[in-house]
Amino acid sequence: MSNQIRFSRKHSRDFVRTLNKRVNEYFKENNISKNGNWKLYLKTFIMFSLLFVPMYFIVATSWPVLAKLGLFIIMGVGMAGVGMNVMHDGNHGTYSRYKWINKLMGASIYLLAGNVYNWQVQHNVLHHTYTNIHGHDEDLEAGRIIRFSEESQWRRFHKFQHIYSVFLYGLLTINWAITTDFKQSKRYLKKKLSYGELPSPLKQWSTVVLAKIAYVSIWIVLPIIFTDVSWWVIILGFLMMHYTAGLILSIIFQLAHVVEDTDMPLPDEDGKLAHSWVTHQLFTTSNFSTNNKFMNWFAGGLNHQVEHHIFPNISHIHYSKIREIVKKTTAEFDLPYKEYQSTRKAIISHFKHLKELGKQPQLT
Repeated sequence: MSNQIRFSRKHSRDFVRTLNKRVNEYFKENNISKNGNWKLYLKTFIMFSLLFVPMYFIVATSWPVLAKLGLFIIMGVGMAGVGMNVMHDGNHGTYSRYKWINKLMGASIYLLAGNVYNWQVQHNVLHHTYTNIHGHDEDLEAGRIIRFSEESQWRRFHKFQHIYSVFLYGLLTINWAITTDFKQSKRYLKKKLSYGELPSPLKQWSTVVLAKIAYVSIWIVLPIIFTDVSWWVIILGFLMMHYTAGLILSIIFQLAHVVEDTDMPLPDEDGKLAHSWVTHQLFTTSNFSTNNKFMNWFAGGLNHQVEHHIFPNISHIHYSKIREIVKKTTAEFDLPYKEYQSTRKAIISHFKHLKELGKQPQLT
């Protein structure tokens, strides 16, 4: 099988032309920008408040330990909210029409212990280009512990993965803080992968190391040294914050692609796929809970992944409005539009899919 992936050029030209025309007309007729607006700016303020304000009460009050640990959980919700609503749009260049604002908002990933370069390569380049393709989309890779595709090697303990996986999902951002950024920087620099200009190894490694030092200093060292809060409360709370954020982010990420209805196609021996890039996104991506006002607000458009994957250059603020355009156009061209009516149904589908992937493959 070829390492070079090539998408088909068949059957999608008219669909793409029609869909783009209709979406562009929507923005033109309503005289609105494809970037973020006041709703996104207000949400940004709320998410950063959820992340930072609880820390004030943790270090400046004599509240009971359980109350302070509860505040760390709220901070975890804020972390996830910043990641989905602010960082995500910023690193896609859709938060604002000004590049410097997009870079600033994209840099909020450092508050989640991540790295801009690594995230843009994994998400913008690998995931958005090669969605659900084993060996190319790194979102399908979870080491040996979880089997996300039929192409991953099966191990005996995978038959329990639909049970234990949810406990591991909370480790996502902690892994970013400890190991992921170092492994990805080494791998991506070696392969010369980039989203835009390739950074020099010195610049990237310096950014990773200095950001980690600053992160640990701000969130752990300084609170322990300069406040009366017990060191174990800070460390336990820090872990609870990360676990909360990791659990939210991981589950919402999985509901868009690792569910029963989405495909995980493989290229043929020449590296060619059956669909064009746009129609490939329709077969490999699913929406969920698009009529739920809270999920539409909190998930940063990650429950509108069909729209996001076709239009990553449009802020998530607009996905609820263009959803009907996309859905109508796919129906006209007899193309799939996959979605779950509720978050609950999507979660059930995800874990049923994990259970199925956990079964021992039949020998052929």
